[in-house]
Parts: sequence; structure tokens; C-alpha cells
Amino acid sequence: MSNPDAIIIGTGVIGAAIAFEMAKAGHKTLSLDRNAQVGHGSTAGSCAIIRMHYSTFDGTAFAWEGYHYWRDWAAYLGLPEDADLAQFRETGCLVMKTEANGFLTKHMKNSAALNCPFEELTPQQIADKLPVYALDSYAPAKRMDDPEFGQPNGGHLKGGVLWPNGGYVTDPALSAQNLMQAARQHGAEVRTGAEVVEILQADGRVKGVKLASGEEIHAPVVVNVAGPGSALINGMAGVLDDMTIETRPLRQEVVHVPSPEGFDFENDGLIVSDSDIACYCRPEHGNHILVGSEDPECDPHQWCKDDTHYDSNFTDQWTTQAMRYAQRVPTLGIPSRMRGVVDLYDASTDWIPIYDKSSLPGFYMACGTSGNQYKNAPIAGKMMTALIDYCEGGADHDASPLQFELPYLGKQIDVGFYSRKRPINEESSFSVLG
Repeated sequence: MSNPDAIIIGTGVIGAAIAFEMAKAGHKTLSLDRNAQVGHGSTAGSCAIIRMHYSTFDGTAFAWEGYHYWRDWAAYLGLPEDADLAQFRETGCLVMKTEANGFLTKHMKNSAALNCPFEELTPQQIADKLPVYALDSYAPAKRMDDPEFGQPNGGHLKGGVLWPNGGYVTDPALSAQNLMQAARQHGAEVRTGAEVVEILQADGRVKGVKLASGEEIHAPVVVNVAGPGSALINGMAGVLDDMTIETRPLRQEVVHVPSPEGFDFENDGLIVSDSDIACYCRPEHGNHILVGSEDPECDPHQWCKDDTHYDSNFTDQWTTQAMRYAQRVPTLGIPSRMRGVVDLYDASTDWIPIYDKSSLPGFYMACGTSGNQYKNAPIAGKMMTALIDYCEGGADHDASPLQFELPYLGKQIDVGFYSRKRPINEESSFSVLG
């Protein structure tokens, strides 16, 4: 495509969703990715959890809206019937009530206001669902070298809240490929193996991009959806100065352990968020359990200087996460061979994303997704398309933020919530929980 209307940098799940939504709205889009395949950046390493519980109202509304697109994935995409589609498994999502999450008072209030179903569970009901669980309390979370690691604090969990519509997508890279295939049906183009090395500018606005090959591609709109590489691209565009929220790559490890004997976690388990031990988990292929960290204070953050130089080997963080989860599941077997995923989050200052314009006219950002925005890709695609049309139509989004209607919920949200210039949101969990 020689003169696209918009260049989209990144073909992860959100970049692909923006391409799909912009193409449907009549824009000629060209997606660029330095990886050899669509969806093969940090999306491929995503836990792909679809959940509704957030500590902020806007976060909850966005996620509950987002759920509906995964539920109706085939209808949303409109691909041929024989297309190989990513599968959404609706397992339910159980969140333990703890002091750290305010016993979920805010989360339940947000869900109730949005008619998002949830159910409070007693400790006995949790034990009935997850007979391998022991509900002793271990908070605050500790590292294995702490002499008190593994010692219960004498308390017990008081119960939890089940969001029945929670679940996960079995193949996150495939979901991005599905979106890109759907975008192509509407005329979108994509080039992989294309690395952006410069953001071109002329007359005070963006003019396009320059590739590592030396080729220049011109377009009046450029959208940065480069995931953990987003800060680098923003730096190239020279748009960092007016941002109160910054983004940077954060290394993460995810653990895969076999389900304990006698329990089929793949089929009978569910997503569990447990801030008492600072772990979340979900069923994983082969009757395994995937265990991630909820970023407790005791875990050092492993910030990376860029998104290409980081250690992809497991460290003692793997063992710490596995052993923390074993506090909850005493019969858990910890294998000697470490399995799982090492990848990067594109973490923002307050772990809430930036969906915004920039100080450079025509240059837009969908970044800082902080490991928790996979679920929101379809609605983020719709909202970014509306935002680009709003700004390119002459509106000043900084002075008068776009009010965007969530199609399923029929509710308006203030897109200024995701501004690059926002004050740091103190309602955030400052973790992957957003």
C-alpha cells in the first residue's frame, strides 16, 4: 500500500483490533511489525485472561464491555465458517476476599452498577469448588528466603467473589491473527519483518515512518501499538515531554505446574485471583495450572532498558511463585523441570493504559497495557478508531475529551481516563490487576 490513511505499528492483539476497527470504518490501514508473524510479540506470551473485576469503575465498564466480543468471537470477526478461531473458555473467575483488595467492596459495587453478574462464596463453597485448596492466610506475601515463608499467619480466608463470565482464550497469538485476517477482509494490509527506526515529521505533524531497510512510508496518521517497544517509538516521535504517565518494559515469569493428583484443573478448575499469596492462576493445556504473580511489594521489579535485551531464562522467581501457590494447594507437586513463559509487560506508571493522542498531531498511542489489557482489545480497537476520527476531525481531545459510548452496555465513558497527561490514578492496584 503506497499511501495508507494510517500506519499501525504492532500486530499484537490490540494493534490487530485497531486495524480491524479502522478498516471497517473505511480507513486504508497498513500494519507493520518487526516480528516474522502477526501476534508473535508479547501477545503470544499473554495469559489471555478475560475478567471483569477492576478497582475502578471505568476499568470495570471497559472489561465487562470487552467480554461480549470474546463471547461472540465468530460473529464479531465475520470470517468464513471454516476459519481456525481462537477459543474462549468461560470457566468463571474467583477472587479471594482479602484486606489487600478491601474485601472486594469496590469491585462488587462497580459490577452491580453495570449489571455484571457476580456471586459471593463462603469458604465452604470455595472448598466445594476447589477441594485441593486450603484457605489458611499467609499475608503479606513473602519470598522464599524469608524465615517466615510458608508459615500461616493464624487467620483464614473469609470467602471470595465469583464472576461467572470470566475465562481465558486458549491461543492468544491466534486471536491476533484472527483479528488481522478479519481486518484484511476490509482492505487492511500488513507487513511483517518491518522494523520502524524513525517517525517522520513535516510541518509540525507526523508524516509517516522510516524502516530499517531505509524505505519511507508516508501517512497522515501513525498509531503506536508497539507493546513493550512503545516507549522507544514514543521517543522517536519526540512526544515524551508532556506525558505524566510513562511506559517501560517489565520482565515477568509465568509458571506451569501439573494439577495435583486426583483433580482435573484443566476441566474443573477456574481462574483464581488470590492477593493473600499474591498469585493468580488459570487452567492450562495438559491438565496443568498456569501461575502468575500479582506483583507484591516483596518481589523486585525487573525493569528492562529496552524490549530486546532481557534474560529469557527462568530465575528463582519461578520457584517463589510455584512455592507461594503450593501454600494454597498443599498437594501440589513442583516439577524439577521449570516450564512456563518469560516475557515482558509494557507497564505504565499506574498500570492503567494510555489510549490517547500525543503532542505530535497525527501520532496516537495505545500503550502501557501492563499485562491486563488483552481482554479489552476489541473495545480498545473501537475506541481508538473513534478517538482518531474525533481528533482528525478537528476536536481538541486534551481540552474536551471524547465521550465514547460502549456499544453493548450503552454507557458513555470519558476517554480522558486513559490520557497520557492524567494524574497518576491512586485507585489503581499498581499491579497487573490494573
